[in-house]
Amino acid sequence: MTESRYIKAIAQALDEEMARDETVYIIGEDVGASGGAFGGTRGLLDKYGPLRVRDTPISEAAIMGLALGSAVKGLRPVVEIMFADFLPMCMDQIVNQIAKTRYMFGGQFHAPMVIRSPGGGGLNAGPQHSQSLEAWFAHVPGLKVVVPSTPYDAKGLLKSAIRDDDPVLFLENKALYAMKGDVPDGDYVLPIGKADIKRPGNDVTIVSLSRMVHQALAAAKILAERGIEAEVIDLRTVSPLDKETIFASVEKTSRLVVAHEAVKTAGIGAEISALVSEEMIDCLDGPVVRVGAPFAPVPFSLESDYLPGPADVVAAVEKVLAY
Repeated sequence: MTESRYIKAIAQALDEEMARDETVYIIGEDVGASGGAFGGTRGLLDKYGPLRVRDTPISEAAIMGLALGSAVKGLRPVVEIMFADFLPMCMDQIVNQIAKTRYMFGGQFHAPMVIRSPGGGGLNAGPQHSQSLEAWFAHVPGLKVVVPSTPYDAKGLLKSAIRDDDPVLFLENKALYAMKGDVPDGDYVLPIGKADIKRPGNDVTIVSLSRMVHQALAAAKILAERGIEAEVIDLRTVSPLDKETIFASVEKTSRLVVAHEAVKTAGIGAEISALVSEEMIDCLDGPVVRVGAPFAPVPFSLESDYLPGPADVVAAVEKVLAY
């Protein structure tokens, strides 16, 4: 194991997969000489050349269309969209073309491609560069949506995503890029669609994803000082959703809080709350409580007040335990 930053773990995964499989190539704005907007492709142009690390014009629709065509013809493109907020610029390609390729052609064609894009707040980048949009794409059949929270998860899941024969939207939280963690030196993959229990507990289940996993863990530490043991589940993937792990935890704790950075309205928390309410109502000792951002654009100067944090998770747990 070697300590590595989140963004370096991403670069390592790309490097190893390009060395392993010649059909893997990278395409996007500033992915070449600049090494990507946040350094995720740094050094790969020199190592693999311009045919496999391809800078493009500023046209998300053109990038995504080219990637889809090459995927159908047998390549494995890894697309970098500079900010998740720019994904709407190529929404038709993602939702109506890429996600539906397998279905439209009766399984004769696949779209083995990864769409990497950084999202989330924490860097005071404002309302057009700070959104968490995973719930949009989890609503689309045919797409897998991955949201890693640690360097270890980021590398293992990205390698799995590149090897997958279906399209994977790989959403990275910008505020996690500098985070350090232990990453295996050798090749390893993590299963897409499998959640991870980051902290075991018996009193309440906290389900979270991406940056909010760390806020949930901080909240669990505060709660432990009060004699409350929270189980913290990191979804790692929101589509497919690992409801079995969630259900097993709720069956044990009888209480559930779902915390995410995205706007609470119509977020992943709403889906999880509905699933548990529909299929496990007899196991609950109180209502499912959601934690999320308010229904407003991400502000430039008030992110610390806007984004949910440990105190919000603690308050939600206290509300659940009050029943």
